[in-house]
Amino acid sequence: MSHGEKMSSKSRIAKVARKTKEVRIEGRLDLDGRGRAFVSTGVPFLNHMLELFAHHALFDLELRARGDLEVDLHHTNEDLGLALGEAFREALGDKRGIRRMGSAFVPMDESLARVRSVVDISGRPFLDFRSAKTGRGQDSSPYGLKDARHFLESFVARSEITLHVDLLKAGEDIHHVLEAVFKALGRSLRQAVERDPRVKGVPSTKGKL
Repeated sequence: MSHGEKMSSKSRIAKVARKTKEVRIEGRLDLDGRGRAFVSTGVPFLNHMLELFAHHALFDLELRARGDLEVDLHHTNEDLGLALGEAFREALGDKRGIRRMGSAFVPMDESLARVRSVVDISGRPFLDFRSAKTGRGQDSSPYGLKDARHFLESFVARSEITLHVDLLKAGEDIHHVLEAVFKALGRSLRQAVERDPRVKGVPSTKGKL
C-alpha cells in the first residue's frame, strides 16, 4: 500500500513509503527543515536532482529506493514521484495558514527555468510542462527531459497541486537544464508551503482545499 503517513497534527512531517513488485521506497519528508537531504534511488542523476530540490525548498528529505533498474529506470522514477507526492500532500495536513502559491526563475548557465503558480491543493492535479528546444546529445542521456516530466507527472498526481514549468532556455547540457527545473520547483514550493501569519484558516474563499 502506498501512502504518506502524517506524523503529527502540528509538525509537517510525513513518511515516504511505497512497495510494489517492482519498487520499494521508504523515507521521510519534513517541510520545515533546513534543506538536508540523503537520497539513494539507484539513479545517481536523480539522487542529485532530488538533493538540489530539497536544498532549495528547505525540506529535510531522506529517501531510499530499490527498483528493477536492470529493466530500466521507468518504474523507479514513476514510483518515486508518486511516493514523494503523496508524502508532500500528507505533510501539509489541513493546509491552514500557508501561502498556497509560489513561483521562481532559476538560471543555470545557459539554461533558464521558470516555475509559476505552483501549489493549488484543491484536488485538481495539473501539470503544464513546456520546454524550449534542447541541445544536442540529450536523447542519449541516462536521465533526460522525458524522465523528468514523467517524475513530475507522478508527483503532481499524488500531491494534488497545479504545476506549471516553463523551460524558457535550454542549452546543450541536460544537467544544467534539469538542475534549473528542480531548483525552481524547490524554491516555488518553499514559498507555497510557507506559513503566513496573516492567513487565517485555509487560503481559499471556498474554505477548503
